[in-house]
Formats: sequence, C-alpha cells, structure tokens
Amino acid sequence: MTATTTLTVLSAEAPSLVQSVDWLAVAPVVITAAVGLVVLVADLFLVERHKPLLGWISVAGLAAATATLVPLRAGDRSTFCLTGDPEACSYVADHFTLVIQFLVLAGALITALVSVTAVRDTRMPAGEYWFLLLSSAAGAALLPASRDLATLIVALEVASLPAFALVGMRRGDRLSSEAALKFFLSSVTATAVSLMGVSFVYAATGSLHLTQVADRLEDVPGQLDTLAMAGVALTLVGFAFKTAAVPFHFWVPDTYVGAPLPIAGYLSVIGKAVGFTGLILVTVIAFPAYSDIWGPALAVLAALTMTLGNTAALRQSPDRPNSAVRLLAWSSVGQAGYLLVPIAAAAYSGRDQIGSTVAYALMYAAVNLGAFAVAALVARTKPLHRISDYRGLYAERPLAALSLGFFLLCLAGLPPGIIGLFAKVTVFRSAVDAGLGWLAVVMAINVVIALYYYLRWTALLFRTPEGAQTRTRAPWPVAAAVVVTAITAVVVSGYPELILRVTSGSLFAQ
Repeated sequence: MTATTTLTVLSAEAPSLVQSVDWLAVAPVVITAAVGLVVLVADLFLVERHKPLLGWISVAGLAAATATLVPLRAGDRSTFCLTGDPEACSYVADHFTLVIQFLVLAGALITALVSVTAVRDTRMPAGEYWFLLLSSAAGAALLPASRDLATLIVALEVASLPAFALVGMRRGDRLSSEAALKFFLSSVTATAVSLMGVSFVYAATGSLHLTQVADRLEDVPGQLDTLAMAGVALTLVGFAFKTAAVPFHFWVPDTYVGAPLPIAGYLSVIGKAVGFTGLILVTVIAFPAYSDIWGPALAVLAALTMTLGNTAALRQSPDRPNSAVRLLAWSSVGQAGYLLVPIAAAAYSGRDQIGSTVAYALMYAAVNLGAFAVAALVARTKPLHRISDYRGLYAERPLAALSLGFFLLCLAGLPPGIIGLFAKVTVFRSAVDAGLGWLAVVMAINVVIALYYYLRWTALLFRTPEGAQTRTRAPWPVAAAVVVTAITAVVVSGYPELILRVTSGSLFAQ
C-alpha cells in the first residue's frame, strides 16, 4: 500500500515526458518522406510501362510539401522541446527555416521535373531513383529546422546518403561509379570528423541543444576550453565539406561530371543549401562564444574558395568533353566563396549579416537550376556536354538560349541580371560593414575574373552555328523547369527588394 502511494506521488510530481507533436510544423518533412515510401512500395507492384507514374507521384508530393509552407508563414512554431526547458527544442519552424525549406523543396521540385525525362531516356531504375531523391529532399528539409547537434548530423546524413547512390545511378558508366565512390569516401570521412567534434562539444557542455550549448560555451571551465575549441573546429568540417569550401572541394568536378545531369544540378543547389544552413546554425546559434576562431577561419576559406573556383572555371577548354558541366561545377565552388562571406562577417558585426547569405542562396538556386535545366535540354542532341556545343544555340532554340544567357548574366552579376548584381552588392556590403575590407577586395577581383568565362559562354550562344542544326521537340517537363526558373529570375530582377524582404524576417535579423 505504501509503495503504491509513493509511486503515485512521484509520478504526479515528475514532469510529463509525453508531448504533443505539432504535425503542421513537421508536415513539409513528413509529406516528402511519406511520398518517398509510397513510391518505394508502388514500385513493387507497377509493371515497367507504368513506372513513369512514379515520377509524377514524386512531383505531386514535392508540390504538396511545398504548399504546406504557406500556413506556416508566421514562422513561430516549434516541437520536440525539453520538458524542463521549453526554449530548447529539437525542431523549430521559424522564418529562417521556412525560407530554406522553400529553397530545398522548390529546388527538388525543379530537379524532379528535369528528371522525369532523364530517367526514362537513360533507363535508370525509376523506383530507386525517385525514392532516393525524395529521401534526400526530406533530410535537406529537416536540417534547417534542426536545433540540436544530433538532429543536425542525422539530417545531414539523410540528405547525403541517398545522394551517393543517385550519383552512381548510371549503371555501367565508369565515370558515374568513380564519382559515387569519391563522393562517398570523402563525405564519410568528413562526417566522422564532425561526429568526433560533436562528442567533444557534448563533453564540454553536457548538452546537444544549440541554445544550451551557446550558453554553456560562454563559461567553459579552463580545463575543458581546449576540448571545446577542438570540438567547434571539428564540427564545422562536415558542413564545410557540403558547401564545397576549399580544401573540401576536391570531390565537386568529378562528382558533377559522373552524376546524372539533374542530380548534378540538385547537388549544386540543394546540397550546397544543406551545408550552408548547417554552417549557419552551428556558428551563429551554437558557437558565438568562439566567433574569434571561426570568423577569421571562414573569411580565409571564403577568399580561397572563390579564388580557386573562379580560376579553375577560367581554365576550362570549350572543346573538351564535359567542359560545360565542369565549368558549372567550378563556378559553384566560386559561388560558395561568396556565400561564405556573410557568415564570416557575422562573427564581427552580428547575426543580421546572415540575411545576405540567404538572399544570395535564393538567387543562386533559381539561376543555377535553370542553367542545368537548359544543359539537360541541350544534352538530348549533344551528349558530350561541351561548351562549344552551345555555339549558335539561339538559332536552334531561341528561348533556351535567351534563358541560359540570362542565367549566366545573373551569375556574373551583370544587367539585365539585376538579381545577381543585387545579391553580390549585398554580400559585398556585409564584408565592408564587418570591417573585412581585404575580403571585399578579393571578392571584387573574383567577380571580374568570373565575368570572362560567363560572358564567353553567353557570347557563344549567339554566334553563327557550325553545320546543320538538329531540331528536336523539347520535352515539356524540362521546358517547364526552364520557364519556371527563368520567370523567377526575371521577376526578382525586376523587384529585387522582394528577396531582401523575404530574408529580413529571418531569425538572424535581430
């Protein structure tokens, strides 16, 4: 009788471990993952001629997941919080989360549209392809909402592991297999280093939640300071790898060349978004106490990354096979350097600089996915992926040539690609405001270097074509992807304040 009474009292006094889940907040991630499981199961029952249906189920699922962001636009929801500390939550659907989730899901949707035709033409296994793409997108959508180190690492791996298989999806292709192996080995090594860093941070602070880690790193005992610093440095490695920052960039060119073209575009945008989002969360939220360490390090990485990426892109020969994909790959490395600048600046002048990275990422996502969509269209008749294959594209496909030219001008930051110029000025200003004048000078030099190879490719589109032109009808899903990205780039070029308005409500604009 006494024992029963004691248990009853204890259970009444103890905090409840049963929590309600905010299903609306997690809906974008849950819907994407659920549709992936539906595709996997449906693949078992569909006959071969009906396998294209899986692609359209995936497109519909990604569209539905993107639509669920609309009722979340207030951006003030959270779930999976500690009962003893309601402010420490594992999943937060704030404004920053919703903007990045929109980038990820909309980018995956564009990738899916381009992939519908690619999967059919290259005879890749449809069920596996769509399941892996949706799984990776679910992990990428989870990562910006993650507010503890364990969930961050899990989300990073859920986004990355399916990508390894997607890169090697072209069976029997040596380049594809080599690219997948290189991507896998380098990524696993980076993840192992990050896990060691997380364990060090946990040992020094006793918590994995980002807000609690930030508070406890402010007053780390002297004997644990070295351990904490090592943990901070090692944790950043995995996210720096995903951003393709130097010296973790070496996997990019071969991986993009070996991967199916839609997956190369996916990695260049969504894969990069995953890395930068994780980097923002761990630096600005979890490790502000060590900003004097990661700030200068990221500034140096930004300078090295943009310089190496643009210099390597400058050296691409137009007649070399896969030169178009390699140029876009090295260009993405250079763009990663620009994206790192505001994060480094945040160490010197506060969180509000992060909005510049988010604004630049949104611009880059639209125009780079558009460029890869045009490349997929051209590859249908010219599969060598050479830059010279684009000579006279305007005579063959005027709308595709105009779109690609506009995308390249946006990446270069030249009118009429106003959004590219606007994004670069925003990033440049963040460096100046933070007192990083030397980094602003390095960025200006790199912008000038990049003008050459972007303008050289753009000019080639309108030159007199060589030989007879092969005219084929463009598949409408690929054409739709080009049109959607082009319209998006044109609209935001005409109204660039829209991007700044979207990003100014971020958690970090405080």
